[in-house]
Order: sequence, then structure tokens, then C-alpha cells
Amino acid sequence: MTDAATELLDLLDVDPVKDNLFRGIGVGGETSTRIFGGHVIAQALASAYLTVPDDRPCHSLHAYFLRPGNPEYSVDYQVERDRDGATFTTRRVVALQQGKQIFNMIASFHLPREGWEHQHPMPDVKGPDGLLNRAELRAAAMDSIPEALRKDFVRKRPIEIREVAPRDFIAPAPVDDHHDLWFRMQAARGCTPAIQHCVLAYASDLELLGSSLRPHGLTWFQNKVMTASLDHSLYFHAPVQFENWHLYSMDSPFAGTERSFNRGSIYSQDGRLIASVAQEGLLRAIGD
Repeated sequence: MTDAATELLDLLDVDPVKDNLFRGIGVGGETSTRIFGGHVIAQALASAYLTVPDDRPCHSLHAYFLRPGNPEYSVDYQVERDRDGATFTTRRVVALQQGKQIFNMIASFHLPREGWEHQHPMPDVKGPDGLLNRAELRAAAMDSIPEALRKDFVRKRPIEIREVAPRDFIAPAPVDDHHDLWFRMQAARGCTPAIQHCVLAYASDLELLGSSLRPHGLTWFQNKVMTASLDHSLYFHAPVQFENWHLYSMDSPFAGTERSFNRGSIYSQDGRLIASVAQEGLLRAIGD
């Protein structure tokens, strides 16, 4: 288990403060300058799970990012028990830092039952074997990155990512908005179904907003564009075993008025659709 993966599992171990109030650590994850959006989603989901019967997995969540999170402070998660029905359970979660809301989420949990099934097929893309991982690509490109960004650029991260068609970090050509990558966290092996969901929720915020940068030849390292996740929706369709490779197939059907819409489908390596994701993000020229 890598130190970064241990850190992620530790931050998912939220502490009960009192009834329906939980506290999570703010430091750790993708960046040292602010709390990564997937970090807050995962901790909020972990908090909600602590108030739900074990036989009801989360089937969907919908979240809004209200303010940037500061990694120097812990985050409090207030859970509201909106409904406990015969087959569905609903929870609202508000994340607070220094007395201010930074995030809110509603999540629904369902007692699974047999029903009709269908799904779209997994895209036919190159498998993960032979692809360079994120750490290798970033290590090779470090000298081209502005010095102020290098420490975060090559920091150890918990999720292993292998992009099918990686772009240049500084001067990529405009390309199609479709984007495919493989990802996993081997340290998830043996985790409970709830924690598997939380790890996937964390990972679902990785690279998704980047789909909207591709048609414009933009990256986060050019000092041209300011981006931020505005909301995030995640639908779980099947049990997660995130120690194994999963394909994250993403696209961005629209960008305009300083916002982009991005969506993704997450498949197990054998082709089963595990989850679907949708997100709107800020896409603002720096200096405006």
C-alpha cells in the first residue's frame, strides 16, 4: 500500500463528533493548495453511510461545491436523515469549515432487488497494459512545468491512472473532447462496499473537467484558464472492486458562458457499466 493510498483510506475514516455530525481531515489527496473536490465528496458519502443500514448501498448522489476548502482545517459533515423508507433511504450532507458551508450533497440508498437489465457497451479502447501511468508521465515532463507548480505536479497520489491518449502538459494540439483512461487503487482490496463506493466517488472527480479543455488546446499548467467543479452527480449501477482496473470514458458535449458540461461512464475491465458521472465546471479565462 502506498503512503498516498493509506492517506486516502485514513481521510475516509471520518470521526463521529455527536449525533449525525462527523469530522474529516482536510489535508491530503491531489493538491496541497486546496481540498480536492473528490476528497469532500468521498468524506460526505462516508459520513452519510454511517447513518444508513449496511444492506442499502448508495445508488446516486448530487452535490454542489460552494466554496474552496482549506486543507489546513478539518471539515465537519452534518447529516440530515431525510427519509427512511421501505426500500429507499435519503440523506442530506452539509460540509462546513470555520462555520461556513463549503459543499452540500444529497444521497440516496436503495435495498437492491432483481429487475430488467441493459447497458451500453464499453468503448473499444486499448487496455491498461503497456500504457504509462500518471506518475511516469509527470516525472518525464517536470522540467517543462513552471517551478511554482512542480511540487504538486509530482506529488504522490493514491489513484493509479493510465491515459489511453495522453496530451502534452503545456502545448497540446486541440483534439476531440472524448477522453479515456484506466484507473484503480490496489489498496482498496478488502475494503467494505461502502468504502469502495467512497474511493470511486473520490476518483470520479479526477480528469473529468479536463475533457472540456481538450477542444481548445488548454491545460491547467498554461496560466490561461481558471477551472473549478461547480457540481457533481454520481450514479452507482453495480458493486465496485476498485483494486481492479476500471475504464473511465469521458466527454464534454458543451461549453459556453464560462461553464462546461462533462460526463463519464465507468466500466469494469470485463465491460460491466459500474457508474455514471455528470459534472458542470467553471471555465474562465485568467485575467477576466
